[in-house]
Parts: sequence; structure tokens; C-alpha cells
Amino acid sequence: MSKYKCIIFDCDGVLIDSESIAIGVLVDMANHLGANMNFEESLISLKGKAFNHCMELISKRINKPLPINFEADYRINTFEAFRENIQPIKGVKEVVENLTIPFCVASSGPENKIRLNLEITSLLPFFEGNIFSCYTIQKWKPEPDIFLWAADTMGFKPQECLVIEDSISGVRAAKTGGFDVFGYTEHDYNNELQPEATKTFDRMDKLLGLL
Repeated sequence: MSKYKCIIFDCDGVLIDSESIAIGVLVDMANHLGANMNFEESLISLKGKAFNHCMELISKRINKPLPINFEADYRINTFEAFRENIQPIKGVKEVVENLTIPFCVASSGPENKIRLNLEITSLLPFFEGNIFSCYTIQKWKPEPDIFLWAADTMGFKPQECLVIEDSISGVRAAKTGGFDVFGYTEHDYNNELQPEATKTFDRMDKLLGLL
């Protein structure tokens, strides 16, 4: 029997294969402003980063403030791209269908984005009522607040929960909060997770066995 009583999933890159779509949109918009960003490099450097951090980076590259409507336009463009291209992480639906303990999602994205992507990928019914967004509390990874809030709301202590993450900032947030954290490494381009995560796995169909 697993020692864990609750699973806290990150969303992007763990439940849904969205990060390459979102970063692609961001790079395109940044390059229209003269940022001259490379997609492959940005996919590595921006993975798991708070959106405010990404905007600051772009602003520095173009040496001026971003347009006031930049984030609003980004949300419109990404939502359109998600509707056309988003897919669930392979095997994740089978995982949540077979979990016998409570679980939830805790993500850096706005709740409307989380809900949209879960709905498109037919995962929303599994997480309805158990969606936690950093935007709600205005605290972002690597701060642990999002995971602490999720655990407390779900009715568990950090040591009773397991976090599933695919970014180094998420892994560090979980560890800082006192959680065990399994690193999902399918898109761990820099091999960052293994030294810091409690365990790592590279295919979602391996998760139930690890529990």
C-alpha cells in the first residue's frame, strides 16, 4: 500500500502536453517585438517559469517595456492554439482513472487556462472542484505556497502528499514545502530533475507502479 494519501499533479507537461505550444506562441510574439529568441533554447530556459519572469526577460531583450496588452494578447493566442493542438500526456488518463486516493491539480497558470486545457483533453471531470492556481494566491513556484494550499484544502499534511512535477522550479517548490516529489522526465531537456526529485520516471504509465 502506498504511504501517500493524496497526489498533487502539476498541469502543464504533466497532465497536458502544452508547454511547447505556449512557449512557441510566446517566442513568436516576442520576436515580433525584436527579441530574436530561439524556440529550442526558449523551450529549455522558460520551462516551468512564471509568466511574469518570461515577460521581464523579453522586456530586457528588447530594452523597453512590453506593450500593455501583451499578456492579454498572449492569453488569446495561446487559448486559440490550445484549442487546435493540445493533447493529454500519453497515459495520464489511465493513471487518474485508476488512482484510489484523492488527487488534485496545482498549476502556475490562471484557472481559466487550466480548466480550458483539462476540458479539451477530457480530463476536467477528474479534477472538478480540485483545481489550484498560483494566480489565486499570487504566489509562484519555486515558492511552496501553491502546494501547501492544495494539500491543506484537500485535508492532508505535506508529508502525506506526493507532488508530480516536470520542472525544476516545481520540484524545488515541493521540496521546500516538505513534500516528496516525483519528477516526470519525458521533457527534462537539461536532465535537471534526477538530482533533486525524490524519484524520477520518464513514462506516465510507470507512475502507478511507483506508488
